Amino acid sequence: MEQTKKYDIAIAYRIYPKVSKVPPVYSDNKYLMSKLCLESFKHALGNLNYKLLVILDNCPVEYEKLFTDNFNEDDLELIRLPFTGNSGTFGKQVDILLKQEYSENIYFAEDDYFYLPDALEKMLNFMKSSSDIHFITPYNHPDYNNILFHNYKKEFIKYGNIDWERISTTTMTFLTTKQALLKNEKMLRTYQVNNYDASLWSSITKINIYNFVNYFRTIKEDKGFLRIYFKMWWYGWTQHFFGVKQNLFCPVPTLSTHMDNKFLADGYNWEKLFIEF
Repeated sequence: MEQTKKYDIAIAYRIYPKVSKVPPVYSDNKYLMSKLCLESFKHALGNLNYKLLVILDNCPVEYEKLFTDNFNEDDLELIRLPFTGNSGTFGKQVDILLKQEYSENIYFAEDDYFYLPDALEKMLNFMKSSSDIHFITPYNHPDYNNILFHNYKKEFIKYGNIDWERISTTTMTFLTTKQALLKNEKMLRTYQVNNYDASLWSSITKINIYNFVNYFRTIKEDKGFLRIYFKMWWYGWTQHFFGVKQNLFCPVPTLSTHMDNKFLADGYNWEKLFIEF
């Protein structure tokens, strides 16, 4: 029986040929934005030995070439799907990363993130430093310091030249392990049935879930958070009462930004970095 080659990390990277947000560059050309993001992702891997599993959601052939032209075919697997959508391709990522035997360390990647060099290598090194680090995002969302929803005591761990902040929520781009994914699979899969990222991560991390005073203050500031709190309890009440709290961290300063013009991470002149890359 042939033994599966082992890697430092297994990555499920999902890509879709339509623009879903308003990017800061190439707002009318998803291919060029995807190319920029993927090239930055390649540099973010640093010296890691990786297996890249690509979920192509109704993508034309030129999107496949983005990967075959940039990555070794032995370390690359293309998974072609008809139109499946955001929640469907996330579910596919969960399926793939749970079943694969390439690595215990796994990464959920989306196609609209721009990375700084060696970002993934720094994240993985930090995760390996403690068994209490369950999830890491590369993206320091500006909301962490700007809205009442994230009004909680800030906790940091210094590792390398980065302060890693324990946070309550993130997007669906993150690093974890197969063990942590399996333990939190039920909660994460609520994303497939219309739960929000903010509400499901709040249930997983349990930060601020019992701060009802902050609920009222946050909803008063922005009534849109009423839906987030409702879904947090609708989908997550068993996790709140019976589940184990998990730790989610982000880097300070950020190691990546979401390519959403309204929510670029703080601390960098991203326009300059996009041009120079």
